[in-house]
Amino acid sequence: MKFILFVIVAGIFYLLTRNYKSDGYNIHVNTKQKFEGNLQDHEAGLIVAMMAKVAKADGRVCELEAELLSNTFTQLSSVFENQSEIREKLKDIYKEELKSFANTLEISQKYFKLTKNDYNKRYATLEYLLNLAFIDNEFTNEEYMICEDIAQTLEINKADFEKLVAKFREFYASRYNQQVDSLKQAYAIIGANENDDMPTIKTKYKKLVRANHPDLLMGKGAEQSIIDQATQKLQEINEAYEIIKKARA
Repeated sequence: MKFILFVIVAGIFYLLTRNYKSDGYNIHVNTKQKFEGNLQDHEAGLIVAMMAKVAKADGRVCELEAELLSNTFTQLSSVFENQSEIREKLKDIYKEELKSFANTLEISQKYFKLTKNDYNKRYATLEYLLNLAFIDNEFTNEEYMICEDIAQTLEINKADFEKLVAKFREFYASRYNQQVDSLKQAYAIIGANENDDMPTIKTKYKKLVRANHPDLLMGKGAEQSIIDQATQKLQEINEAYEIIKKARA
C-alpha cells in the first residue's frame, strides 16, 4: 500500500496561527490515490485520530479549532480520487475517536510504525497537534499530558517536545497581548471602557456613526477633505465596534 507523504499544508497552518512560522508542512503527491482499505490504518486516518485525542483533552472546540479540523479533513482527502468519500470517513474517524482516550497509545504506535524512518515527519505532525491544543489560547494540563504521551510513543526527543511547547507558549502569549492591546484601543476609539455594558457601548457607537457618516456630512455641505477624514474615521469606528462585540461574544 502506498502511503501519502503527509505533513499538513502550510497555508492552513499559517492562516490559523496568524504568522506562526513553521517548516515542512506540505503534502507531496504525484498522482491521486484510489483508496479502498481500512482508513484507520492509513496515515491520514491515524493523524485525524490523534487530533481527536488532543481535541478531547480540553472538552471543547473553539471556532479556530473547528476551522483547522475542517481544513485538515479537506486537505488530507484531496490526495485521493474518491475525495468526498474519504473526507466523510475521516470525519467519522474523528467523531469515533473523540469518545475515549483508551486507545491513544495504540494509535500513536501505529503511526510510529508507518513513519519510523522519518523523524522530521513525526516531529512536524506533533507540531501540528500542539498547534491544535494551543489554538484556543489555553494549553491545559490534560492537553499537555496527551501531547506528551503521543510524543513519547512517536519517539520524539524530550528536548524537542519541550522546545516546541515553549515556542507555542511564547507565540500565543504574544498574540494574546496583541489582542488585548487592540481591544484597549477599540474601547478608546468608541469612547467606552470595559465596564460599560453593551447597550451603553452601542449607544456611544451610534452617536459616533452619526457624527462621522459621510452622507450626513455631505448633506450638510461639508468640504470634501472633511468628508474624506470622516470616511476614514467611520471605518475605524466600525472596526473598533466589531472587535468589542467579538471580545464579548
